[in-house]
Amino acid sequence: MRSRRPAAIIGLVVILALASPSAAGAASYPKSMASTGDSITTAYNTGLFPYTDNPSASWSTGTSTTVNSHYLRLLRLNPNIQGRNYNDAAGGAKMANLAGQMQKAVAQRVQYVTVLMGGNDLCTASVGTMTSVATFRSQLTTAMNTLTSGLPSVRVLVVSIPNAYRLWQLFKDNFFARTVWATFRVCQSLLANPLSTATADVARRDAVRQRNQAYNDVLRDICALYSQCRFDGYAVFNTVFTASDITGRDYFHPSSPGQAKLASVSWAAGYWPN
Repeated sequence: MRSRRPAAIIGLVVILALASPSAAGAASYPKSMASTGDSITTAYNTGLFPYTDNPSASWSTGTSTTVNSHYLRLLRLNPNIQGRNYNDAAGGAKMANLAGQMQKAVAQRVQYVTVLMGGNDLCTASVGTMTSVATFRSQLTTAMNTLTSGLPSVRVLVVSIPNAYRLWQLFKDNFFARTVWATFRVCQSLLANPLSTATADVARRDAVRQRNQAYNDVLRDICALYSQCRFDGYAVFNTVFTASDITGRDYFHPSSPGQAKLASVSWAAGYWPN
């Protein structure tokens, strides 16, 4: 009588392989993703044509191999995500606009969403026009409810707002940067009168720095309320961006190397750090 042991052993090996951690991990990678946010996430001012969006260089959903976005990293882990990377961010967007972007992500039925929002709530015409912390919190809550009610199984990575004060430190002594900031009214709540040491200007810059930190605390606290959400633990905020990480076109937005650094740091703080 022929023994059935070899067949049984082969079957057992197959079952164990399918149940192995590596196989389970591969199956857990998302098959689709969307990015939400503002002009940082649309990779504004990084392309061939200045003062335009360049989504291919986005830290989140871009296709530039130089940047090595979250999308490209996931594509290597799960080829099924191919072509299912949606950039729902918009230049000038504030936290008030996040719920609308989340609605787009819900309609796209994505499995992974990145959030980098708040820079335009911070960088306004004056300290008085910055979004209040309470309003920021309420708007973020509405956005998260919109997403998680529409996509209960989604995974969300909330990225901390970069340290805007660092921009002032980097370029306040740069004549060209000061000229661009003044001409185009860039982030005047922080960058107005960049060389002034007057008490009022020092206090204004410190108020922006404190609001930056307060917003990030809100991102942390609200994210913690949702099982679908992961906060980056202030990784991006604590990252020391250098002059080469910022475009010389406006001395404000990340350059291509800056986008690459943003992708690397946020990925390491996310769901699949390896």
